[in-house]
Amino acid sequence: MREIIFDTETTGLDFALDRVIEIGGVEMVDRIPTGQTFHMLIHPEDRDVHPDALAIHGIGMDKLAGKPFFRDVCGEFLEFFADAKLVAHNASFDVRMINAELARLQRDPLPPHMIVDTLELAKRRHPMGPNSLDALCRRYSIDSSRRTFHGALLDSELLLDVYLELTGGRQTSLSLDSRGSGGVDSSGQALPLPVRARSLQTRLSAEEKARHYQMVQALGTDALWQRCDPAYRPTELLETTE
Repeated sequence: MREIIFDTETTGLDFALDRVIEIGGVEMVDRIPTGQTFHMLIHPEDRDVHPDALAIHGIGMDKLAGKPFFRDVCGEFLEFFADAKLVAHNASFDVRMINAELARLQRDPLPPHMIVDTLELAKRRHPMGPNSLDALCRRYSIDSSRRTFHGALLDSELLLDVYLELTGGRQTSLSLDSRGSGGVDSSGQALPLPVRARSLQTRLSAEEKARHYQMVQALGTDALWQRCDPAYRPTELLETTE
């Protein structure tokens, strides 16, 4: 499955008048980032950047001088985004702004059934919030220290990590015994799993660890945990939690 995690920056918040000035997107296939990205700065034609928007993303007219208009990059944008699930944070805003640009060119809007809103996912998973991108990065120990301003490509890269956490973590598949399928591509080759730069602190209590250990023992010696983690071989974990 191909997914594009994307973000936009705009001249302001008015869907009828304001313009998209930056689009960033990162590609993921079968939950593995491919390294393919899309990034464009776009001149807003006759619309200036509102001071409130400038304070958020820092993209002034000086940075947009000489950049292409949306009509000049529309084909490249649609080619990269075509036939993919489109993932954005507060997606209704980004999609409405892009659809307004497409409508000006008499192009079809982005297909609504392909849109995933990570803000809605976060609200369901963490109903007490907060669920801003910054807050979710803190919750999942994702380094967002480079984010001094909002930026479409950087925010897309951060959102990719957040999206993976919201939808089950980075492992593409998890089999409890050797009969299950692993993470493989279409040719049957094993896919490398991305390695987290910094391990997350455990949220499990000693009692929860002990119950999980007992469950793993009941699965038998073919259990993935027993084959890959010495801590799940008999007696070691229980001794540390008694």
